[in-house]
Amino acid sequence: MSTDLSRYRNIGIFAHVDAGKTTTTERFLKLTGKIHKIGEVHDGAATTDFMEQEQERGITIQSAATTCFWKDYRFNIIDTPGHVDFTIEVYRSLKVLDGGVGVFCGSGGVEPQSETNWRYANDSEVARIIYVNKLDRIGADFLRVVKQVEEVLGANPIVMVLPIGKESELTGIVDLLTRKAWVWDDSGDPLNYEVKDVPEDMKDAVEEWREKLIETAVEQDDDLMEKYLDGEEPSIDQIKACVRKGTIALDFFPTYCGSSFKNKGVQLILDAVVDYLPSPTEVKPQPEIDLEGNETGDVATVDVSKPLRALAFKIMDDKYGALTFTRIYSGKLEKGTSVLNTFTGKTERIGRIVEMHADSREEVDSAQAGDIVALLGMKNTQTGHTLCDPNNPATLEPMVFPDPVISIAIATRDKANAEKLSIAIGKMVKEDPSFRVETDEDSGETIIKGMGELHLDI
Repeated sequence: MSTDLSRYRNIGIFAHVDAGKTTTTERFLKLTGKIHKIGEVHDGAATTDFMEQEQERGITIQSAATTCFWKDYRFNIIDTPGHVDFTIEVYRSLKVLDGGVGVFCGSGGVEPQSETNWRYANDSEVARIIYVNKLDRIGADFLRVVKQVEEVLGANPIVMVLPIGKESELTGIVDLLTRKAWVWDDSGDPLNYEVKDVPEDMKDAVEEWREKLIETAVEQDDDLMEKYLDGEEPSIDQIKACVRKGTIALDFFPTYCGSSFKNKGVQLILDAVVDYLPSPTEVKPQPEIDLEGNETGDVATVDVSKPLRALAFKIMDDKYGALTFTRIYSGKLEKGTSVLNTFTGKTERIGRIVEMHADSREEVDSAQAGDIVALLGMKNTQTGHTLCDPNNPATLEPMVFPDPVISIAIATRDKANAEKLSIAIGKMVKEDPSFRVETDEDSGETIIKGMGELHLDI
């Protein structure tokens, strides 16, 4: 069964800690019908924060993957952590994604970790939409954050919406393209909204920002630009096509706002993912390298009929065994077939293939170019390894991981626990390439190294 890849969106949600990524993901799942009741992070009930440690601390530690559908488009969403100690998770996720949603806090603005994540996304050349969240908070100011994005990140935001009302008075969002106001009631249900005309007192601001939006967009198309300069306004579809082109080329970033917690403005972001972020076929294909690490000049084109090329980007241990999260770049992966791991030089048999929805899963018989799936029963595959067609081997560019910054010595209370400890540490090293372990030659102590105190604590 072949799928239309132009209807796929592999996206990640990344931001500074506490900007509201998980809450935003939760709203995505509610609006796309994946979940019926919204779980809140502060109650420890969010769908993608399913680890005990995440629920206790109210933060996201490991990236969770989930799939949902919006207007016949398939979204593979990865919710990434914002805390600096788990940066590696963001880096791994960005590596295999085609687009991202960068969430910023309306009152906190651009924070240090947002800068790091933004830099990673620049390195991985990931197209992004900017979403300024928490506009219902005291001191929240949409246009101030837009200015910060320009000054601190050196990025070029293109404002697509304006908020109606400030702080606790936030009632809705004006879509600049359609000149329509989306106004939500106070019930807290994201589906209770009306689309109205723009409020009188906002008309001048809407026209001013709409003009800026069109001027930036038509720079992508010389013919449209000429017509626009002659006084002819392009159609909404033409403007959207220009915004899409510029977003994929990383010339600018469509910028939205709202309040995920108060359920205002999230639909417009889902629409923007469909309208402006690239499908797997529109992204620059991954370069292939030979076993010595030199580029071969070939690329892994996103095409089902090509030989298999897949990258294992994350190992996660759960009660059913090790899950190997894999992004398939080209070809097809079928249950029961053998694939070659170019790093170990050994072939492995594909046992089960599952689609993940946070911590529940759905088994499938095959997956193909553009998909992100988890494989069960892979014995020797680790993060960054390439799985490929044994008759047609090639390696995808491997990932580079940062060196640890902090180390502590650990010891068990008695000998009985020493074996348990070494098994647990072995699992952790497999799951997290930024976590290292060594034995001190003089004292015989076990030393663990990681990216920060919180990282090692957990």
